[in-house]
Amino acid sequence: MLVGDARAAATDWVTRHGSRLPGFRGAYLTGSTLTLPPGAEVPVGSDTDVMVVLDTLPEGHKPGKFLHRGALLEVSYLPHARLADPEAVLGSYHLAGAFRTDVVPGGTLLADPYGELARLRATVGRAFADPRWVRRRRAEARGNVERALTGLDTTAPWPRLVTSWLFPTGVTTHVVLVAGLRNPTVRLRYLAVRDLLLSHGLGDAYDGLLRLLGCQDLTARRAEEHLHALARTFDATAPVARTPFPFSSDLTPAARPIAIDGSLRLIRAGRQREVMFWIAATFARCHMVLDADAPGLGRELAPAFDAALADLGIASAADLAARARAVLAHLPAVEEAAERVQAATLAGKAGAAAG
Repeated sequence: MLVGDARAAATDWVTRHGSRLPGFRGAYLTGSTLTLPPGAEVPVGSDTDVMVVLDTLPEGHKPGKFLHRGALLEVSYLPHARLADPEAVLGSYHLAGAFRTDVVPGGTLLADPYGELARLRATVGRAFADPRWVRRRRAEARGNVERALTGLDTTAPWPRLVTSWLFPTGVTTHVVLVAGLRNPTVRLRYLAVRDLLLSHGLGDAYDGLLRLLGCQDLTARRAEEHLHALARTFDATAPVARTPFPFSSDLTPAARPIAIDGSLRLIRAGRQREVMFWIAATFARCHMVLDADAPGLGRELAPAFDAALADLGIASAADLAARARAVLAHLPAVEEAAERVQAATLAGKAGAAAG
């Protein structure tokens, strides 16, 4: 499917459904396809992210991933108050990128009945690359890493503990991506930061991030073995899932191409190390569901999860605590790389503007 067609499907869903929600204030695009031109193909394993702005959020979890007019959408809700202060948006690395005006073909707004999102986009777009705001967003990302890993609860159930370590560890990539004015994507964060760091001659910095995750020596063959095991776990989990989790829509048949097919394509392209983050994350999420809804099945499938973690050097809560300390100790090196990327990126941007 072409990006333009997926965006048209997103607009249709907002018109037919999102705009009828109580307190609807608008909707916009975000996520990994944001900077792709309308004529590009939506990459295998990617969805189209839609943020719906509401006065107050409805009870329950976000709609999540689903198919609409042939497009895989992921719809989330955002309270209007989060967008009320343009400076708060400029300082938020999760929010600011959707309102930049320099590299988003066709814009991001799907519905804006009060003109508020357009005004916000104009303000944020003018200041998005200001060094002060770039550093503010970097600081937010680093703070998220520090808070999560300093407060790691090693008594939590195993899959939850793994997730509590894994995602903040991955936010180290966001510190660098934000510095390079890149989209801090979720699933493909290691692939994105690899391209950015290598483009600046910072391969050693990238290797350091992989060591924190534990996948620096992972082979394609081993990664594919883990992916096939994950596929079996995924396919066993989806039919028994009953307990709602914020990520529940990521474990449905509609979302399978993202977790499995897209990952396989990347492994066979030689990007097995970059894929391991999402393999581990999806394994952990599956086992959170299985612990809640089918514990016997979870115990049966646990060896595959354990094997994937073993290849990251993780076998116990003590291992996760030690790795969390290693991530925290490495943050100054991450900041150093981010500073170099930011300086080069902003200098290049200034040069392009002058030319």
